[in-house]
Amino acid sequence: MNVGTLLFIPYRAMETEVMRALGEAGHGVVTLAQARVLQRIGPGGSRLTDLADQAQVTKQTAGVLVDQLQAAGYVRRVPDPTDGRARLVVFTALGERACAVANGTVAAVEARWAEHLGPEAMAALRSALVSLREITDPYA
Repeated sequence: MNVGTLLFIPYRAMETEVMRALGEAGHGVVTLAQARVLQRIGPGGSRLTDLADQAQVTKQTAGVLVDQLQAAGYVRRVPDPTDGRARLVVFTALGERACAVANGTVAAVEARWAEHLGPEAMAALRSALVSLREITDPYA
Protein backbone atom coordinates (compact mmCIF):
# COMPACT_ATOMS: atom_id res chain seq x y z
CA MET A 1 0.00 0.00 0.00
CA ASN A 2 1.19 3.49 -0.71
CA VAL A 3 1.68 6.00 2.10
CA GLY A 4 -1.35 8.05 1.05
CA THR A 5 -3.61 5.04 1.48
CA LEU A 6 -1.97 4.19 4.78
CA LEU A 7 -2.69 7.73 5.99
CA PHE A 8 -6.27 7.60 4.72
CA ILE A 9 -7.27 4.37 6.48
CA PRO A 10 -6.82 5.63 10.07
CA TYR A 11 -8.31 9.00 9.11
CA ARG A 12 -11.49 7.30 7.85
CA ALA A 13 -11.60 5.12 10.96
CA MET A 14 -11.46 8.24 13.13
CA GLU A 15 -14.06 9.98 11.00
CA THR A 16 -16.37 6.97 11.31
CA GLU A 17 -16.04 7.03 15.11
CA VAL A 18 -16.75 10.76 15.21
CA MET A 19 -19.87 10.35 13.09
CA ARG A 20 -21.08 7.48 15.29
CA ALA A 21 -20.50 9.55 18.44
CA LEU A 22 -22.35 12.49 16.93
CA GLY A 23 -25.29 10.24 16.15
CA GLU A 24 -25.31 8.76 19.65
CA ALA A 25 -25.24 12.29 21.12
CA GLY A 26 -28.32 13.32 19.15
CA HIS A 27 -26.53 14.99 16.24
CA GLY A 28 -27.39 12.29 13.71
CA VAL A 29 -28.72 14.85 11.25
CA VAL A 30 -25.16 16.00 10.51
CA THR A 31 -23.87 14.35 7.36
CA LEU A 32 -20.25 13.47 6.66
CA ALA A 33 -20.02 16.26 4.07
CA GLN A 34 -21.41 18.76 6.58
CA ALA A 35 -19.03 17.52 9.28
CA ARG A 36 -16.07 18.11 6.95
CA VAL A 37 -17.14 21.76 6.71
CA LEU A 38 -17.95 22.07 10.43
CA GLN A 39 -14.50 20.88 11.46
CA ARG A 40 -12.91 23.73 9.52
CA ILE A 41 -14.80 26.60 11.15
CA GLY A 42 -12.35 28.69 13.14
CA PRO A 43 -12.94 29.84 16.72
CA GLY A 44 -13.97 33.33 15.59
CA GLY A 45 -15.83 32.08 12.54
CA SER A 46 -14.78 31.51 8.95
CA ARG A 47 -15.64 32.92 5.56
CA LEU A 48 -17.47 30.62 3.19
CA THR A 49 -14.69 30.90 0.60
CA ASP A 50 -12.13 29.72 3.15
CA LEU A 51 -14.33 26.81 4.20
CA ALA A 52 -14.74 25.77 0.57
CA ASP A 53 -11.00 25.95 -0.07
CA GLN A 54 -10.09 24.02 3.07
CA ALA A 55 -12.75 21.36 2.51
CA GLN A 56 -11.69 21.17 -1.15
CA VAL A 57 -15.19 21.74 -2.48
CA THR A 58 -16.66 24.46 -4.66
CA LYS A 59 -17.96 27.63 -3.05
CA GLN A 60 -21.44 26.61 -4.21
CA THR A 61 -21.15 23.21 -2.51
CA ALA A 62 -19.87 24.81 0.68
CA GLY A 63 -22.76 27.29 0.51
CA VAL A 64 -25.31 24.49 0.24
CA LEU A 65 -23.72 22.62 3.17
CA VAL A 66 -23.64 25.77 5.31
CA ASP A 67 -27.27 26.48 4.39
CA GLN A 68 -28.16 22.96 5.57
CA LEU A 69 -26.18 23.39 8.79
CA GLN A 70 -27.83 26.74 9.40
CA ALA A 71 -31.31 25.29 8.83
CA ALA A 72 -30.48 22.52 11.34
CA GLY A 73 -29.33 25.12 13.89
CA TYR A 74 -25.60 24.33 13.99
CA VAL A 75 -24.24 27.55 12.49
CA ARG A 76 -25.30 31.08 11.69
CA ARG A 77 -23.92 33.78 9.46
CA VAL A 78 -22.80 37.07 10.96
CA PRO A 79 -21.16 40.20 9.52
CA ASP A 80 -17.37 40.00 9.32
CA PRO A 81 -16.07 42.79 11.58
CA THR A 82 -13.00 43.19 9.35
CA ASP A 83 -14.97 43.57 6.10
CA GLY A 84 -18.50 44.93 6.02
CA ARG A 85 -19.23 43.19 2.73
CA ALA A 86 -18.28 39.71 4.00
CA ARG A 87 -20.02 37.33 6.35
CA LEU A 88 -18.63 34.76 8.75
CA VAL A 89 -19.99 31.32 9.48
CA VAL A 90 -19.98 30.84 13.26
CA PHE A 91 -21.17 28.10 15.58
CA THR A 92 -24.42 28.29 17.50
CA ALA A 93 -24.63 26.71 20.95
CA LEU A 94 -25.87 23.52 19.28
CA GLY A 95 -22.90 23.57 16.93
CA GLU A 96 -20.52 24.06 19.83
CA ARG A 97 -22.03 21.04 21.61
CA ALA A 98 -21.60 18.92 18.48
CA CYS A 99 -17.99 20.07 18.17
CA ALA A 100 -17.35 19.16 21.80
CA VAL A 101 -18.58 15.62 21.06
CA ALA A 102 -16.42 15.40 17.95
CA ASN A 103 -13.34 16.82 19.68
CA GLY A 104 -13.75 14.45 22.62
CA THR A 105 -14.00 11.52 20.24
CA VAL A 106 -10.90 12.61 18.34
CA ALA A 107 -8.99 12.90 21.62
CA ALA A 108 -10.08 9.39 22.64
CA VAL A 109 -9.03 7.94 19.29
CA GLU A 110 -5.65 9.68 19.46
CA ALA A 111 -5.17 8.37 22.99
CA ARG A 112 -5.80 4.82 21.77
CA TRP A 113 -3.37 5.33 18.92
CA ALA A 114 -0.76 6.66 21.35
CA GLU A 115 -1.29 3.66 23.62
CA HIS A 116 -0.89 1.30 20.66
CA LEU A 117 2.14 3.04 19.15
CA GLY A 118 3.77 4.22 22.35
CA PRO A 119 4.50 7.84 23.21
CA GLU A 120 7.72 8.11 21.19
CA ALA A 121 6.25 6.67 17.99
CA MET A 122 3.12 8.80 18.37
CA ALA A 123 5.24 11.93 18.82
CA ALA A 124 7.32 10.97 15.78
CA LEU A 125 4.16 10.35 13.74
CA ARG A 126 2.71 13.72 14.70
CA SER A 127 6.00 15.45 13.93
CA ALA A 128 6.27 13.77 10.51
CA LEU A 129 2.68 14.66 9.63
CA VAL A 130 3.15 18.29 10.70
CA SER A 131 6.24 18.42 8.52
CA LEU A 132 4.35 16.96 5.54
CA ARG A 133 1.54 19.44 6.09
CA GLU A 134 4.02 22.28 5.62
CA ILE A 135 4.61 21.24 2.01
CA THR A 136 1.12 19.99 1.13
CA ASP A 137 -1.38 22.31 2.86
CA PRO A 138 -1.66 25.87 1.57
CA TYR A 139 -3.39 26.82 4.85
CA ALA A 140 -0.56 25.60 7.08
